[in-house]
Amino acid sequence: MINSSALRDTPTLVGKRVRLVPLAPEHTDAYFAASLDEEVRRLTGNHRHLTYERAREWCATRAGRGDRLDLAITEPRDGRYLGELSVYDVSPENESAGYRIALSAIEFAGQGLGREATELVLEHAFDRIGLHRVWLHVYAFNMRAIAVYRSCGFTVEGRLRDALLWDGRRHDALLMGVLRTALRDT
Repeated sequence: MINSSALRDTPTLVGKRVRLVPLAPEHTDAYFAASLDEEVRRLTGNHRHLTYERAREWCATRAGRGDRLDLAITEPRDGRYLGELSVYDVSPENESAGYRIALSAIEFAGQGLGREATELVLEHAFDRIGLHRVWLHVYAFNMRAIAVYRSCGFTVEGRLRDALLWDGRRHDALLMGVLRTALRDT
């Protein structure tokens, strides 16, 4: 059974290298700046250019929602914004939800920040929210992210052929998922 209060009462999750806090208006400038990074946009497949007003509105309306969880990834010591993540498309009937994460700059890649953030969120998703399955989409060219997801217990469940058209080239997306029971067995 899903604990919807674990979504609505947005948590702060603390690890060694990251602190996950509710995405809020104070993150607007950094959230908007990350949306301008061309490599971040390619890795997330985001063709749309976000306006500052839309970024402000998004950050201001994330807290207290009972249907999803939106968190800023921050540096534990100084609160510097490192990226954001979401648990979304929560299906209480199926005890499942989607997951996405985006570090705000390529400079943060390879430091284990995404892995730690994902592990913290999965623990919260399974132990507090009560999910059984968490799934995500990742573009097949994003080998670093695929390796991180695998290390967190995700397995490839399917392939969406030619899901992304970027700079005249088509790319597949992988559907990956992790089950509470599979994660506990590792």
